Amino acid sequence: MAVSASAHFLLNLNVRILHIEHLADGFRVYLRTPMPYLVADKVGPAGENGLPDPAPFTSNGLEDGALTHYVDFDQLRANPLGLGDLAEAGFAFTTNGERLSGTVDQLRLYRVGSQPAFATRDEAHASFENASTLPENGPPLYVGDAVVDVILQYNTGTPVNSYAVSSNLDPGLPGQEKTANLVLDYGPGGAKVFRSRGLMHDPIEISRSTLSAIGTFVMEGIRHILEGLDHVLFVVCLVIGASTLRSLLARVTGFTLGHSVTLAAGFFGYVPAGAWFVPAIETGIALSIIYAAVIAIRPTTVGGRSEWSIFLVTCAIGLLHGLGFSFVLQNILKVTSPDIWQSLLAFNVGVEVGQLAIVLAIWPLFWLLQRWNIKVWRVAQTGTAAFCIAIAALWTVERLGLLYGSVG
Repeated sequence: MAVSASAHFLLNLNVRILHIEHLADGFRVYLRTPMPYLVADKVGPAGENGLPDPAPFTSNGLEDGALTHYVDFDQLRANPLGLGDLAEAGFAFTTNGERLSGTVDQLRLYRVGSQPAFATRDEAHASFENASTLPENGPPLYVGDAVVDVILQYNTGTPVNSYAVSSNLDPGLPGQEKTANLVLDYGPGGAKVFRSRGLMHDPIEISRSTLSAIGTFVMEGIRHILEGLDHVLFVVCLVIGASTLRSLLARVTGFTLGHSVTLAAGFFGYVPAGAWFVPAIETGIALSIIYAAVIAIRPTTVGGRSEWSIFLVTCAIGLLHGLGFSFVLQNILKVTSPDIWQSLLAFNVGVEVGQLAIVLAIWPLFWLLQRWNIKVWRVAQTGTAAFCIAIAALWTVERLGLLYGSVG
């Protein structure tokens, strides 16, 4: 029953940010988390009225027959730091294998859309300058529309140079595996930015190593291209259409150059801001797969066989895919974050590593087929291209519908 009920905690935000300040006797954590992460797994069994017992600091009701969860302001006024206690219990900071015990210093609760910026340490400090712990009087607040900011204090008696941070929270929410976790550590030598996706059950090792911080963004870039089926299919179409190593290099190099340019441009906001733009780009990416598949099996009808023409075509298409990459990066990193160029370049390197992994998995097989039996190679090439076209055609129809809705 608890799992079923938790699905009604709408997860309108899925980003958690932790700013860690080092002190002479420990460290201080500025945490922002959507409220559902703290309470969704604490819904009780059904009571006499047929509704489940509400989670702490929430109340239940029915809207159009659907179970709905509201923030209970009376409970929060009676225990203003209670949500902070749930946050302290849900996030574990360990050093030398020992979990540290923290205390809640301050807490603020905001409605989604009214919360202040939280991308930098100064913005995190400013979040607590608001004297009011709870939002001003207004309509009932859904749990899914609530954001919690907490200051946690960890007094260890000595400075903490390295530690691990993890979370044991498992709210059972749809899409929780895509949770973006951003950890910004402010120690000697400046800020280090670490990135993790998911519920963070596996600890993030935090150190003053620049390479360690960069590695988290490289891994995110790898995961994005390998988990983004549209990008995978496009790279597959590039590879199956390359009959020579020079052709392969022209295709991959053009795509790399193109998406590197627009990844940065899109991330920094040098693109249209209209609601139509994202679905338009996503539709264009689907169409680019169809185009690349046609080039793969009939290169002489689309742009010719020369490496130069292939390079230009894939470079132009790469501009499109780079914007798609930038939309993801905007969800996990803010322009005002420390070490922004370092994180941006690391993410792009990860995309390149993932792209190279796809090439190395596909190219040797098709190269061997071409050397062994040209007819078998043609069948494999055509069959793979046809599969990619079918999938991309379906996406095109779906995304055109979204595009139409955004401009309607």
